[in-house]
Amino acid sequence: MRLLTIAVVAGLVPVVAAQAQETPPATQAEPSLEFYAVEPALRDFVDRALAANPALKESVARYRAALDKVPQVTALPDPMVTFGQMLRSVETRVGPQLNTVMLSQAFPWFGKLDLRGQLAVKEAAAAFETWQARQRDVAAQVKSTFYNLGYVDTAIGVTQEEQSILEHYERLAQDRYASGAGLQQAVIKAQAELTRILNRLYMFRQQRQTLAARLNTLMDRSPEAPIPPVHPAAPPAEVAATLDLSDLYSMGEANRHEIKAADALIERSETSVALAKKNYWPDIVVGAGLVNVGQRGDPAGIAAPPPDNGKNAWTVSVGVSLPIWRDKLEAAVRQAGEEMTAQQESRAKLVNDLEFDVRDQVIRLQTLADQIRLFQDVLLPQAREAQRSTEAAYQTGQVGVLDLLDSERVLLDVRLANERQRADYLVALAELERAIGTRFPR
Repeated sequence: MRLLTIAVVAGLVPVVAAQAQETPPATQAEPSLEFYAVEPALRDFVDRALAANPALKESVARYRAALDKVPQVTALPDPMVTFGQMLRSVETRVGPQLNTVMLSQAFPWFGKLDLRGQLAVKEAAAAFETWQARQRDVAAQVKSTFYNLGYVDTAIGVTQEEQSILEHYERLAQDRYASGAGLQQAVIKAQAELTRILNRLYMFRQQRQTLAARLNTLMDRSPEAPIPPVHPAAPPAEVAATLDLSDLYSMGEANRHEIKAADALIERSETSVALAKKNYWPDIVVGAGLVNVGQRGDPAGIAAPPPDNGKNAWTVSVGVSLPIWRDKLEAAVRQAGEEMTAQQESRAKLVNDLEFDVRDQVIRLQTLADQIRLFQDVLLPQAREAQRSTEAAYQTGQVGVLDLLDSERVLLDVRLANERQRADYLVALAELERAIGTRFPR
């Protein structure tokens, strides 16, 4: 029996030690996030958000917690010490048995600890990819907020220019009315248009406060922290002509962190199936014990003490668990299989969502690129030319103030729409970058 015990322990301990020393692949150094940002201010905002955003701190804490699970599940169960006290001593030749002390250690069946370690590693890998996905989310939110803030700042500047022009027209209308060459209706119309512009200016300023607070919140700063005026670079409109859906789909499947997390969870489910099947095999318990023997106190033992009088006895034991409840074990295998199927279907949904998001943003970018070219090459020059012609005709008295104000309103609307489309193009680029999970455009 002692030889059997020594053989079992000698065979199990090296296996357990090797399993406990496995290092999960997810313990790699934290990678830096690459993203498209021409503006130094935008890059600074994204870097601050990645360093301070509470949601990202939560994700990295969960990832590190998952890593700390690996050494727990690959370690042996705690050994057990058992003490037994004889209520009535058992007399033996060498003396009465007083009490016993037993030390036992359970050893899971070969491969169980290894599979448990692989489960924990895959969970950590999924947590790592989830953290990376949230980084992409935060970066996309910062970029979208930055580009929208840039539009609002530009719109405020354009509207203030329009305010100055309308104030000039109002003075001209008042001078004409005072000299008898104009109508009071022209003055009232100019004042009404000026009031409309002021109201629009107030709305833009309110939007700026909201967007600035949103940007500060993403960086874990006070919503009231000052954000300087934002001026995004011109959008690379030529990118829309180079987009290829098949290439973008491939990039997304290779880089989208949600899909990588789903792959890790599928591998975890496959390992769960293997572990559930391992539970059909018994665990082994090895023990060693000491029996405390007292010296003989009977007259015969005192008169002629036997050899080894009062010498303690040592015991060894080997036991196995009995996995006899087959229904429970079979249910565990089925559960693991169903969870694997669920993870596979979840991955398929992620791929479908990826393809939809990519296609949606590509169509949006191509449409916006065409609109930007139309506005810049046709509508904006036409609106400016019409405004200049109307202003010249107004100065010579050929048209009234209503025509002049209409031309100014059209020019303002065209300028604001052009800036809105430029900002929307940059936002769409940020969303496409988020959809494929890597920097874009390169």
